[in-house]
Amino acid sequence: MIDTTRKPRIVIATFNRGKVAEFASLLDGFVVVGLDAAGCPALPPEIGTTFEENARAKAWAAASLTGLFTLADDSGLEIDALGGAPGVLSARYGGPDLDDRGRCLKVLAELEDVPMERRTARFRCVLAAAHPSGDLGLDVPMFHGVCEGRIAERPSGEHGFGYDPIFMLPDGRTMAQLPSREKNKLSHRALAVRKFLQWSVPYHF
Repeated sequence: MIDTTRKPRIVIATFNRGKVAEFASLLDGFVVVGLDAAGCPALPPEIGTTFEENARAKAWAAASLTGLFTLADDSGLEIDALGGAPGVLSARYGGPDLDDRGRCLKVLAELEDVPMERRTARFRCVLAAAHPSGDLGLDVPMFHGVCEGRIAERPSGEHGFGYDPIFMLPDGRTMAQLPSREKNKLSHRALAVRKFLQWSVPYHF
């Protein structure tokens, strides 16, 4: 059994279990917990107009409420043919009645007559780090990751979550068709986490 008592504890500012699991696989050197496991009832609503604004607000709020070092990610899908939508509204695109599959189908309907060469898109991730003591400063460190691709014509794959089934990589597979080990080498979130890990080496948790 792995002794987790020696690992630094880190909160991921989300209630999304799929996202927490993905972070846990990326942050092997940490004990990773989501907001529910950390006893955090809720976060303020996301009202920022950029990924950076939302990530910063979530990181500060979660660190203050849990008393633990926190990573908050705000990420989303940007589709060129839709003017960058859904963007910061990715998790709420189409309204509260849609689930992940519903949002994917909405995007596909909006791109129904758009040829493949114009279906360019990217997953973008911004990570913000916050310490409850505030010793990282008001301008919290941020780490960016971008994964380029296109929107497929139909959903494919059983892995991942969110828009993964319709996000097609250059090799023709969707993100949802990748095993987690492969996804964790090239996803937008993996790239941002890699930058965080490079920064965090000298930092004492």
